[in-house]
Amino acid sequence: MHKQRLLAAKSGIRAGVCTLILILPHPTQATEDHSSQPVDSDMNFRIIEDTGPSIRDDGESTADHSKFEILQKDFKSGPQVTEACLSCHTEAGRHFMQSIHWTWEYDHPASGQKLGKKTLINTFCTNAKGNEGMCAQCHAGYGWKDENFDFSKQENIDCLVCHDRTGSYYKTPNSTGNRACSIMFEGKKPIEWSKVAQNVGKPGRENCGSCHFYGGGGDGVKHGDLDSSLKRPSRELDVHMDAEGLNFACTTCHVTRQHIWAGSRYNVIAHDTEGLGLPGERRDVATCESCHSEAPHDYSTLVGIKLNGHTDIIACQTCHIPTIARGGVATMVDWDWRTAGKTKQGAGFKEKNYTQANGTHRATYKSIKGSFEYAENLVPHYDWFDGQMNYTTIETKFDPSQGPIEINGYQGSHNDGQSRIWPFKRMHTIQPYDKGNNTMVYMHLWGDDGDAYWGNYDFGRAIKVGMEKNRVPYSGEFDFVETYSFWPITHMVAPKEDAMGCADCHSKQGRLADLNGFYMPGRDSFGWLDILGYLALGGALLGVLLHALLRKIFGKKPS
Repeated sequence: MHKQRLLAAKSGIRAGVCTLILILPHPTQATEDHSSQPVDSDMNFRIIEDTGPSIRDDGESTADHSKFEILQKDFKSGPQVTEACLSCHTEAGRHFMQSIHWTWEYDHPASGQKLGKKTLINTFCTNAKGNEGMCAQCHAGYGWKDENFDFSKQENIDCLVCHDRTGSYYKTPNSTGNRACSIMFEGKKPIEWSKVAQNVGKPGRENCGSCHFYGGGGDGVKHGDLDSSLKRPSRELDVHMDAEGLNFACTTCHVTRQHIWAGSRYNVIAHDTEGLGLPGERRDVATCESCHSEAPHDYSTLVGIKLNGHTDIIACQTCHIPTIARGGVATMVDWDWRTAGKTKQGAGFKEKNYTQANGTHRATYKSIKGSFEYAENLVPHYDWFDGQMNYTTIETKFDPSQGPIEINGYQGSHNDGQSRIWPFKRMHTIQPYDKGNNTMVYMHLWGDDGDAYWGNYDFGRAIKVGMEKNRVPYSGEFDFVETYSFWPITHMVAPKEDAMGCADCHSKQGRLADLNGFYMPGRDSFGWLDILGYLALGGALLGVLLHALLRKIFGKKPS
């Protein structure tokens, strides 16, 4: 659907940064304390050094968990803590098991596709399927390392990853990786399970961010509008999450009912026509309109009236998120798997040739993953969007000669009556596919066995095993294909004074220059619509002047 624009944009991808990290399990005993040594920031995956809470205590809690006798035990593991939690929160486990954070599955009601991290292909590490020992580190559970994980056992739920308020809790891979993978968590103190269990509360931004800031394998890599800079953002970075202002937690917008979160990457509400909700209502949405209504601008001014006239075709995010990755953390825009596998003296290596705005050096090459490019203060990609994301799954067949494959594309049109112009983070990747069957592939990446790519650097072997283990037909031949993925942008909302102006779009080289099929004043060639518009404007101005003149003439008092 969007391939012509994709092909045209291919040469315009901006260089930037990408970091992907791999880790070995944390030892059971504390190792030597290296806290005084320099930290390799490129290995700083899912670790936020500022361990203070991101949101202030609102004083509304009716319970001090440190006083609960059941939490004063000497816990040895996370599942033991979960059992204690569920002894009081008796229905929480049942509720949580319906959440996509637990199932990693989503049956799309419109497309009928089986979606979710458990099965999908992506444009980053390519697939979680078969690599759960590493990827399920971001699953809200304990111990998922293969298909034998028991999703029915409530004690496998990880309550602490969302509710820890000490800042000391962390998760490690569920199985061991090869030596090619970076060793992390060295020197970190073992988790004090009892302390953490007694200091739980409402999730802060760092709780959600421990996974969502690091999607795709590193800080800010995947989304572009989610990274560690949002733990304590300024007003300029995000007016809602401003640490010294409104200080919203993620759950302020992504409200919950029985542990089901509002908002979905798989089924997006592109245009919320119900608008403003009342307290206690519409808890299944996370839209701008649910708080700001469909007419958020001041109707007492001509500018406000005109802006409100745009909301039916322009998403709020389009004007109010002028750029992404602007908090000092770069986002990845390009990943080339073809260059992976190089070694020096038989060992893998990495190169860091990008320094992002906060001073951190980022890897531009890794033997286990290939070459990366990054961007900061990135202008989003814009297009019409009706909320429907379209996914290329492991079963999807395609013609690689027809151009880049949209791993997760979108649909929409200017004349369908449902779409609005939305901003997207666009990710370009060159990754392996099954040359004989014209499908994407599952790669066996993580593991301490000889078949794992992150150890043997053998694509053919890793793909063969990945497909066989997941019982997917494989022709035995692989090649590389260009892919794109698109991520709707909705965070890093700027203050209203930093919103885009009219000329940002209504100009020849404006942000919407590539959107075709409709007329836009100021952008498109001067024609009869412009003539009518200028005549109407001139007529209105003439009428105002005439009216003023007549008032002056006939308003004079007789002498």
